Amino acid sequence: MADLMVFHEIARALTSSLDLESILTTIMRQMQRFFRPETWALLLTDESRRDLYYAIADGRYGSQLSEVRVPYGQSMAGWVAERGETLIVPETSKHPLAEIGVDSHLGFEVRSAVCIPLRSRLRTLGVIQLFNLPPDTFSDYAISFLLVLCDFAAIAIENARAFERVQELTILDECTGLYNLRHFAESLRNEMKRSERLNLPMSLIFIDLDNFKLVNDQYGHQIGSRLLAAVSGTIRSQVRSIDLVFRYGGDEFIVLLPATGKRKAIQVANRLLYSFRNGPHDVSNDLHIDVTASFGVASFPEDGKSGHEILRVADARMYWVKGSSRNGIAFDGGEQSLEQPA
Repeated sequence: MADLMVFHEIARALTSSLDLESILTTIMRQMQRFFRPETWALLLTDESRRDLYYAIADGRYGSQLSEVRVPYGQSMAGWVAERGETLIVPETSKHPLAEIGVDSHLGFEVRSAVCIPLRSRLRTLGVIQLFNLPPDTFSDYAISFLLVLCDFAAIAIENARAFERVQELTILDECTGLYNLRHFAESLRNEMKRSERLNLPMSLIFIDLDNFKLVNDQYGHQIGSRLLAAVSGTIRSQVRSIDLVFRYGGDEFIVLLPATGKRKAIQVANRLLYSFRNGPHDVSNDLHIDVTASFGVASFPEDGKSGHEILRVADARMYWVKGSSRNGIAFDGGEQSLEQPA
């Protein structure tokens, strides 16, 4: 009966959600309930880096594992990921793999372990680790049951990642790889709610390329598209990982700066201004194009009490620059001259 309940809970998780974290949490909760390990962890693979990271873990260790990476071939998880083979160790003292004795990341003595790869289409998607299990869980039946559950986990990961890829296609601009206008509206709404709830500042930088039409007229739209992609890379290189960059439309871009006041936002705009001025942008092996931009900066709460007001002010300030000198920044009703960043 317990086996059926575990299958029921996992099947329900697989069919009721496509959120990877909630699915994996349900699967590991059921594994903990059925196999009763002293502690556990689930790692996912990063194929580009050939290593693993801890996706979820026993709550006692989750916080200390959030930044840990496990290279293929190292420790039990890396050994299993590299070979795609299950590692079952009823007694570590009798196993030849010397590294098993103490888990270096969790910092406790490992007396027994089961480490199973999550496999799909000949690829290892992740690794489940169960440590210090009761002796009865090493029966042939229990291990077979565990392998079936790991197949469920692999299906969950594959489905959730496929769903994430579809979601990305709906929020990304195809030309630049930046977030699109639809995602901007949702992100601005969410960030405003967060700023109001936590009493935090928030800023927007509105960017419009100067004389971009001349590039299309001289070189054609294909080169223009490549320039937009190059400009997008320049913008992303000058902002934090928590900042969001959007293609607003045509040659217009927006940077959304969470938890950022006016002074810091101006510094970001200043870095962007000089990054553009210090071009050119590479659009092919033998073509490099100089392009400048006009910037408008607005912040919550001083420039408006809603996302729409902040956007309107940033847009108006950008147009003020565009209608006067171009190649500058406005953040307080008129164009400002700034010092070159160090």
